[in-house]
Amino acid sequence: MKLLTLLEVGGLGGIVVMIVGIIAVVLFVVSLIVAAITKVIYEWNNEKKFTTGKFWQTVLICMLIGGLISGFICGGM
Repeated sequence: MKLLTLLEVGGLGGIVVMIVGIIAVVLFVVSLIVAAITKVIYEWNNEKKFTTGKFWQTVLICMLIGGLISGFICGGM
């Protein structure tokens, strides 16, 4: 009941913030998984190293692509 009261007080602003926050958290988790899979594939033969900077860069790129896709879907085609 507290969640419903929180959303009713400020109009639809609370719902929008919650939806954007949920999308951001889900995108972050999915991007971490994609980056981990990419690291395993990249280091498969032990010839190359996947640095921490490359890992976080991969997470950021995945989040940007996911944000573009979710914006395209939620914004209407």
